[in-house]
Amino acid sequence: MDVLQRFLTYVSYDTQSAEDSDTFPSTAKQLALGGHLCAELQEMGLEARRDEWGYVYALLPATPGCEGATPLGFIAHMDTSPDAPGANAKPRIVAFSGADIVLNEKENVILSPTSFPSLWNYLGQELVVTDGTTLLGADDKAGVAEIVSAAAYLLQHPEIAHGPLWLAFTPDEEIGAGVAHFDLEHFGAKYAYTVDGGELGELEFENFNAANAGVLFRGQNIHPGEGKDKMVNAALMACEFVSLLPPAEAPAHTEGREGFFHVCDIKGDETKAMVSLLVRDHDRQKFEERKELLRTIVDYLNQRYGPGRAELRIRDMYYNMRAKIEPKHMDLIRRAGDAFRAVGVKPKIVPIRGGTDGARLSYMGLPCPNLSTGGVNFHGVHEYLPVASLRKMVEVLVELARAENWM
Repeated sequence: MDVLQRFLTYVSYDTQSAEDSDTFPSTAKQLALGGHLCAELQEMGLEARRDEWGYVYALLPATPGCEGATPLGFIAHMDTSPDAPGANAKPRIVAFSGADIVLNEKENVILSPTSFPSLWNYLGQELVVTDGTTLLGADDKAGVAEIVSAAAYLLQHPEIAHGPLWLAFTPDEEIGAGVAHFDLEHFGAKYAYTVDGGELGELEFENFNAANAGVLFRGQNIHPGEGKDKMVNAALMACEFVSLLPPAEAPAHTEGREGFFHVCDIKGDETKAMVSLLVRDHDRQKFEERKELLRTIVDYLNQRYGPGRAELRIRDMYYNMRAKIEPKHMDLIRRAGDAFRAVGVKPKIVPIRGGTDGARLSYMGLPCPNLSTGGVNFHGVHEYLPVASLRKMVEVLVELARAENWM
């Protein structure tokens, strides 16, 4: 089975995680893909297991004579984002000729280079696309397929010397819980890479500092005909809160290392309303200042409408792994860059405008930069995956695993 077949098999599993769940993993359906992966890895001849939390671990032993090489790890996540529908994905392969790609004629969902200029990078290439009703799942089933395929290739080519190679596949990464129960004691790698990035060649060792925030507004409802000087409208308080956020500091207006406030949900009525948002910044001081601004706005609204009308809750999710990689482990970036170049890909070091399991693992003592998967437009129905990029990433991982890089 080649990497494309694996990918198409994996995306047939609906593995969306759920932020409002109180279980781990957050959805039982993730366990189905985990069971499939565990069985596949065992059939390949690897020592593989799925633990009680749903994590899948596997070991590809070193080739003879390379047992002393530094143990290396490759990690990807099995879940997909809850930001778009994920069930009943219907991927198909199309050739991009430069014309618009109609994903769904009935719903008028178009993948157009006018809206998505990155398509021009893949002129004449085959792309795996959606049918316009679900996300594709390349984030991160492309990474899963690439890791499994690289391990299969190494098994089929014992002449390629490599040290101990650990594989791990995690649940719930998309909701920030991907390594909540990760078994570092069992996972024997000294260094690892997540394969969870975007376009081919991306190499990342810095990411957002991230917090999730929610503001609960408590109103005082009364018949609108008698509301003067009595009604306190929670829905309007929520709107006022949003209006006080810096309008230019939203995802639609930021790039690179620029941080943002992302309002992702507003709901409620006159009596009770809720605003949920993400707080992101690469700079730790600016990140703390963003959280302080939220506190200042909520304090102002409580002064304006009365004590306890607005209640802020903030939960830090992860921090910028640059603080853990840059001081002592930039050799991991050099080695990955060399692996890209060895197979004809120019590496591009970019900041992650998001996070990965590797960010939290780096703070847990496992330095873990991030590599590309080749996928584009994650978390939406316009997601696509260039087939050539998918296959090239297998070559990158095989090259990176060579023992000569880790002796």
